[in-house]
Amino acid sequence: MQTEFAFRLPKGFVDSAGTLHVDGLMRLATARDEIEPLRDPRIAGPDDPYLTIAILARVITRLGTITDVTPQHVEALFAADLGHLQDLYGVVNFGDAAEIEALQAETAARFAEDDASREANSSGASDGVDDDAGSVVSQVSESETKPPSPGPRVRSRIEEVSTRRDE
Repeated sequence: MQTEFAFRLPKGFVDSAGTLHVDGLMRLATARDEIEPLRDPRIAGPDDPYLTIAILARVITRLGTITDVTPQHVEALFAADLGHLQDLYGVVNFGDAAEIEALQAETAARFAEDDASREANSSGASDGVDDDAGSVVSQVSESETKPPSPGPRVRSRIEEVSTRRDE
């Protein structure tokens, strides 16, 4: 049984030194991962949006070169990356085998596509900028222009979770 899943963020996390981190690993969540953050004084209850941040920080085992992911790292993610990780969390923890397989195929395709783009940029296909930061910007722009590939079920927008008293 697979317990850890590779991912690539759509935008990437930029740390305090300006380094872009796009690849990472997420492990399956345990019951403790979902219960323990409820003891955090920053979390008002099970409907508090910060609960998502705390849980993701517990299950992301690597974000680029960062191996000790904290809630502060997750808080600093771009909204698109947070949404991507929420979708990933849902698929790997609650999805069926077909959804997990589709997710893995999509991730492998994105890795191959990004690696090919990076290789093309380094083999003389210059975009007029010689530094690494220019290459990263170029890669992000190229990936944003491609139509989304069919993959696992994801949210079409941010949705409010209903509570029992709302039903």
